[in-house]
Amino acid sequence: MNKTIRRASVCCLLAVLALLVRATWVQGYQAKALADDEHNRRNTIAQYAQPLGDIIVAGSPVTGSKGTSGGDLRYKRTYTQGELYAAVTGYSSQAYGATQLEGIYSHVLDGTDDRLKNPADLITGKQAAPGNVLTTIDPDVQKAAYEALGGDKGAAVAIDPKTGRILGMVSTPSYDPSTISGTDDGDTWKKLLADKDKPLVNRALRQPLAPGSTFKLVVAAAALENRLYGSVDEATDSPDPYTLPGTRTILRNENASAPCENATLRTALQYSCNNVFAKAAADLGQDKVKEMADAFGFDTEKLDVPVRAAKSVYPTGMDKAQTALTGIGQFEVTATPLQMAMVTAALANGGELAALHMVSSVTDGDGSTLEETEDGKTERVVKESTAEQLRSAMVTVVEKGTGTNAKIPGAEVGGKTGTAQNGVDNSNTPYAWFTSYAKDDSSGKEVAVAVIVEDSGSARSEVSGNGLAAPIAQKMMKAALER
Repeated sequence: MNKTIRRASVCCLLAVLALLVRATWVQGYQAKALADDEHNRRNTIAQYAQPLGDIIVAGSPVTGSKGTSGGDLRYKRTYTQGELYAAVTGYSSQAYGATQLEGIYSHVLDGTDDRLKNPADLITGKQAAPGNVLTTIDPDVQKAAYEALGGDKGAAVAIDPKTGRILGMVSTPSYDPSTISGTDDGDTWKKLLADKDKPLVNRALRQPLAPGSTFKLVVAAAALENRLYGSVDEATDSPDPYTLPGTRTILRNENASAPCENATLRTALQYSCNNVFAKAAADLGQDKVKEMADAFGFDTEKLDVPVRAAKSVYPTGMDKAQTALTGIGQFEVTATPLQMAMVTAALANGGELAALHMVSSVTDGDGSTLEETEDGKTERVVKESTAEQLRSAMVTVVEKGTGTNAKIPGAEVGGKTGTAQNGVDNSNTPYAWFTSYAKDDSSGKEVAVAVIVEDSGSARSEVSGNGLAAPIAQKMMKAALER
C-alpha cells in the first residue's frame, strides 16, 4: 500500500471513529436533553396526540379536550368556566406552553408520565392513557370570590386552617384559557399581553404588594411573643401623634378622634392605630419583627402550593424610622394575598400553620392514586395563648371596629382591615385589604381568607378595607361555612 493511500485510510478511519463517538454521545448522554428540548416538536405532537386528562374540582372536570382539523396536533385543551378557574388551572396552549397546574402536571395530563405506563409500555415507548389532577378547590367558595370581586382589579384566597387546603383562589380581571389553547390565537395572546391590567398575572400568588395595616397582626404577634406587652389588653406607651425615630416626621392616625394614645393592642387593632404599631416595631427592632414575619412565611424562596408563589418580603438594613414604617405594613414590606391568608390561618389554628396545598391527589386514568397530599401537616408559628389573644382582638375589630362588614350571623368572625399606600407619596389609588377567619362551632367548619382590591374605580375617599375588601371576604367565608 503506498503512502498516500495509507494516509487516506487513516483519515477515513478517524472520521468514522469520530462519527461513532459523536453518535454514542448523542444517544447515550444527550438523548434526554434533546427529547426535553422545548424546540423538539415531537414533544408537542405527543402532548396533544390524545385527549388530555382533566383538572378536577369537587368531582367534576373544569377542563376538557376537543379534536382539531388539520395539522399534526390532534387535540387541544378546552375549559369549563375558564375565567372562573383560570387562577387555579393556568393554561395549556399548543403555541405558548402551559402554566400553573397545567404546566406542573403536564406529563400526567398528556399520558407521558412513566408512572402511568405498564412494563410493556416502558419497553415499547407506547403512550399511556392520561391521568387526572384532583384539586382542593371548593366551587362555592371560588364562585363567591369571583362574583364578589366582579369588575374590580384584585385577588382573593381562602384556606382551611386545619388542613391547609386552598378552598378558593381568584385573580381579576381574569381570562378564558380556551381562547389561547390553539395554534392560531395570536391576536388574543397579544391583547392579553398588552392589557395594562395584566389578566395573565395570578395576583393571588404572584403579585406581592404593600399589605398596609393587615401587617399589624404580625407586629402584634411579635410584641406578644417577645413580651414587649404582656397581653392584648395591656396599655402601651404610645404617644399620639407619633414622631418617627430620628426624624421630625409625624405619623398620624387615619381617624384623628380614635383613642390611640397609649392604646392596648386590642384597641389599636380595633381602630387601626398607626402610632401603636409603628412604635412597637421600632421598640422590637427589625430583627425580631423579621423573625416573626418569616415564621408566618415571609421571605420564603420556594413556597409551592404546588404552584410557586412569589416571595413576600420583610426588608432588612433599615434605620429605626424605616423599621417603624414597616410596623404599619409600609416602607418595603410586600405580601401576596396568599401570604396574608397564611397569617390569619395560623392564628385561627391555635398558632400552627398547616402546609398549604391546592392538589389533594393525582391519579391515573383508572382512578388509582399516583401521589397524594397529606392534610394537616403543621408547623408552630406562635404560642397558642398568643393566637388566642389575637383572635379575640380580631373579633373586636369585626364586632365594633373597622371590619364590621365581615360579620356573619351565628359565626365567630375575626379580621383586620388595611389600606396601603400606592405610588410615590401615595399618588395612586390605595390598595384595600382585608384578612379574616370565621368559625362555626355547631358544624366545626372554619376558613381563613385574604382579599386585596387594587382598583375598584372608586374615589380615593371611598377606598377602605372595610368598604371594599371586607364584603368580598364575608361572602367567601359564608360560602365556606355552608359547604
